[in-house]
Amino acid sequence: MMQQNKNNRGGDASQRIAIISAHLNPHIYKLQMEGNSSLERVNCRAKGGSPGFKVAILGAAGGIGQPLSMLMKMNPLVSVLHLYDVANTPGVTSDISHMDTSAVVRGFLGPQQLENALTGMDLVIIPAGVPRKPGMTRDDLFNINAGIVKTLCEGIARCCPKAIVNVISNPVNSTVPITAEVFKKAGTYDPRRLLGVTMLDVVRANTFVAEVLGLDPREIDVPVVGGHAGVTILPLLSQMKPACSFTSEEAAYLTSRIQNGGTEVVEAKAGAGSATLSMAYAAVQFADACLRGLRGDADVIKCAFVPSVVTELPFFASKVRLGRNGIEEIYALGPVNEFERIGLEMAKKELATSIEKGVSFATK
Repeated sequence: MMQQNKNNRGGDASQRIAIISAHLNPHIYKLQMEGNSSLERVNCRAKGGSPGFKVAILGAAGGIGQPLSMLMKMNPLVSVLHLYDVANTPGVTSDISHMDTSAVVRGFLGPQQLENALTGMDLVIIPAGVPRKPGMTRDDLFNINAGIVKTLCEGIARCCPKAIVNVISNPVNSTVPITAEVFKKAGTYDPRRLLGVTMLDVVRANTFVAEVLGLDPREIDVPVVGGHAGVTILPLLSQMKPACSFTSEEAAYLTSRIQNGGTEVVEAKAGAGSATLSMAYAAVQFADACLRGLRGDADVIKCAFVPSVVTELPFFASKVRLGRNGIEEIYALGPVNEFERIGLEMAKKELATSIEKGVSFATK
């Protein structure tokens, strides 16, 4: 009897080792199993893990992707987390999979595994692309990042056309229109499910205003509209909560700092990268809002760069209400003061050029 128990324990241990191996190396292990699907990682799940949403991060091994992946692993609304990149995904996946939270982590490496990474996803987050370096504008990134985003979105259209898509890759003012055109060409376009992530502009606005007022940033809510680059970033300080009046000098200083927050970080890092940690933090805030909307939570309202009729432009960042279908409502700009009205006209002029650049790239 003792010998039998010993054998059983050995069998249990082998089973556990097999499950762990399948979890970390699904594609290799699947071949080794020669058709035995009982231990494929899709069935590997920690006991007590609550049901949630399936999330893919495209560009998970990059400067934004790694902290973003870590923070999403901590989100209790995530049940499955797919990490995709063209390099270094196995290491990032192994590292993050050791965190004792309930989400199952799966890694995917290279274009040949993109479809597996995307199939069945509820939310896809795209931080893929090269970072901005000193002296570069977001527009300088266009030729590289535009092609990357186009390819990834073609995969989304094939494998998870109903997913909510969060575009982080810069220049967002152009990559969101590219994404829309890819989905239109594929016949899967749903404007409610496409959102450019401008949350970092809101996070910066809340932080910088709180510094000036001596308040906790968590108590501040500054809507930021327009786009996600330079003068297209327009904080509506006149609409912030709690309400506060600023002198023209204060408004000009705060607006300029919010608009140039990315450059501030690029210069401070002196060639070592761009805003990665704060961007990951902001992206996770926004992704969490999307997941709460999918869950059916009420009054989930965030700013995002979306297909819009708020202005004459086809895309514009403003407050949106998120729900089970993605964007449930897009809010009007509301009253703006003269300083903001002038800023709005400047923002729209530059936005129009960036949007057209993205559309032209995708349709050529």
